[in-house]
Amino acid sequence: METSLDKSALAGASASAAGSASPGAVAQPAKVQRTVYSVLGAISFSHLLNDMIQSLILAIYPMLKDNFSLSFGQIGLITLTYQITASLLQPLVGTYTDKHPKPYSLPVGMGFTLAGLLLMSVAPNFGVLLVAAALVGCGSSVFHPESSRVARMASGGRHGLAQSLFQVGGNAGSSLGPLLAALIVIPHGQRSIAWFSVAALVAIVVLTQIGRWYKQHPAVKKARSQVGHATLSRNQVMFAMGVLMLLVFSKYFYLASINSYFTFYLIDKFHLPVQAAQVHLFVFLAAVAAGTVIGGPIGDKIGRKYVIWVSILGVAPFTLLLPYANLFWTGVLTVIIGIVLASAFSAILVYAQELIPGKVGMVAGLFFGFAFGMGGIGAAVLGQLADATSITYVYKVCSFLPLIGVLTVFLPNVEGTRAKA
Repeated sequence: METSLDKSALAGASASAAGSASPGAVAQPAKVQRTVYSVLGAISFSHLLNDMIQSLILAIYPMLKDNFSLSFGQIGLITLTYQITASLLQPLVGTYTDKHPKPYSLPVGMGFTLAGLLLMSVAPNFGVLLVAAALVGCGSSVFHPESSRVARMASGGRHGLAQSLFQVGGNAGSSLGPLLAALIVIPHGQRSIAWFSVAALVAIVVLTQIGRWYKQHPAVKKARSQVGHATLSRNQVMFAMGVLMLLVFSKYFYLASINSYFTFYLIDKFHLPVQAAQVHLFVFLAAVAAGTVIGGPIGDKIGRKYVIWVSILGVAPFTLLLPYANLFWTGVLTVIIGIVLASAFSAILVYAQELIPGKVGMVAGLFFGFAFGMGGIGAAVLGQLADATSITYVYKVCSFLPLIGVLTVFLPNVEGTRAKA
């Protein structure tokens, strides 16, 4: 690990920095950079472990609901606590590390996740569950903006590809959580959550090695580029960022309905056992992982705006059909929804980073944080709605959210003017 990250990958890092060290070098990066796949593979693997732990917590909600006699509203509060902790801290972490890089913050952040995981395994009441969720949120607040920066540093100018490879690790981990919950946690009970501390420890080791590569990267020692978009005014950039935020809202509010309540929906509507419902959730999350791989590279080739169009608005017909489908077609539709909807985030994030060059951590923290916040608020609001009405009604309401994708028409075309950073 040390050899591949600290030696061979450093050559690519030096080339990467060569094109971004000065504004006058904007035309050169694509020629001199190379994609450092060893670093991208390591950070993607770490993302897999991180998000596997997070999705594991979501997948054991039925068990926690029974063990602690929780309402749907309380289930939503657990997600809200985790998501809000992460969303509030991520932009602050990203902004700070844009100016003061902290290569070893990644393993420290994973340490918070480890602590939250262990606390949840022994939590005696609802209050302690919330504290554990907050610790996991703190870990995510450090991990996502900093690991997104590492992915961009190792991209060799192929920013969409790098973000997709980074995010597919997280999505793959998210898909594994429900499956592992069904196989391990549900049969063995709450204390078996602690077994997954091994995954967190492995992630800490890998992230420490990434921290060594990160520390040696020339970008850590040089002033960041101040290249901007001369063709876009500040107001245009702010308006575009607002549109992107609304698109992220629609995506993650809808995903909150799946991540937190899909197992309950399947149990309620089709009378599936908990483990069978969790397998369906695994299939959906695996489709999300597949869709993530597609969005970034396609955005690099044809333009990110087109990917955003298809991903957000294009999924609407399938979400509108989902509440009325039988079990077979529910499975088919959720796979389609997962693949199409997942392709958006890489394109949105890279598009935003190109709108505001030189602030990679801040933009990553802002969008990951906002996405997490929307997921948390969505879980809480939809939980209350489910208590007041029904789970099925929740999916009927959420089915209209992707129609917000029509706002993509207002995004400026920056593909021809973006600065490589």
